[in-house]
Amino acid sequence: MFLSTFEKQLDSKRRIVVPQEFRASVSGPFNGIFCFPSIEADCIEGGAKPLFDRYQALIEELPFGDPLRLPLETVVFGGMNELAFDTAGRITLPEALCDMFGLTDWVAVVGLGDRFQIWEREAFRAHRSTMRQQAREGLADLRQQQRASKLGGAA
Repeated sequence: MFLSTFEKQLDSKRRIVVPQEFRASVSGPFNGIFCFPSIEADCIEGGAKPLFDRYQALIEELPFGDPLRLPLETVVFGGMNELAFDTAGRITLPEALCDMFGLTDWVAVVGLGDRFQIWEREAFRAHRSTMRQQAREGLADLRQQQRASKLGGAA
């Protein structure tokens, strides 16, 4: 699993050291990660082969001609990059993705369980604040629904 948040500095060749914990989560014949522009946020999304396989299965469930299939194929398959680790555990981020998300210096590498995201550091700080507020509100709503359900079920 990809867990925690790490701040890393891009070098002049757009390389970052992938956290050891993340490298340990990647196994298989390909010694690296898959990444593409995130669908959910203004960042790079990445993961190991199971993440790629999950997106592939999701897309293949949609019949040819479905209005959602081509956008998903374009973003996921068309934007997919295989990034191999070098001997120092670094990956080189594609210039196009760096330009797309303003990645020039410091980045945040954020674990999300089965995947991770790479953000421009300040953009992630703002995003994290928004996510924290949404999590608080969502958890409060969920707890209220659970209490209501228990009270309703007990009556």
